[in-house]
Amino acid sequence: MEIEKICFPPNEACAREHMIDRIGAASELFLVAIDKESGRMAGFLNGIAVSEFEFRDEFFTDISLHEPEGKNIMLLGLDVRPEYRGLGLARELVFCYCRKEQERGRRRLVLTCLNNKVKMYRKMGFRDLGESKSNWGGEKWHEMDIFLNYSA
Repeated sequence: MEIEKICFPPNEACAREHMIDRIGAASELFLVAIDKESGRMAGFLNGIAVSEFEFRDEFFTDISLHEPEGKNIMLLGLDVRPEYRGLGLARELVFCYCRKEQERGRRRLVLTCLNNKVKMYRKMGFRDLGESKSNWGGEKWHEMDIFLNYSA
């Protein structure tokens, strides 16, 4: 929760109870980076699996929508502590997450991001699908995706 509060403003950050619910129901969809020297969490990526194709805001708050065998992963947060930014950690988290979920037979990853993050996610291989229907935190978001398995 400490990293979530650092990385997102209050209107966008995941509430403690929702994060606890995510960990309880979908811990396998968390990927955590630990600094080997300090033992401190440097960042993490998390999501839920669903059969749905489009991102919707309810994924952030309603863990009952998680379908463990769902072919699409809705990414709910990529958090990297400020002191670890610019080192390629976010890219490495996304790359490892893609590989892990591809091996599990997932079809695609979907995320929403603010306009100023579109370029970063494009560099990671995501395609911009344009403005999302999401209005999470009162913001305008872009929906982006990356295909992992076309036949899944």
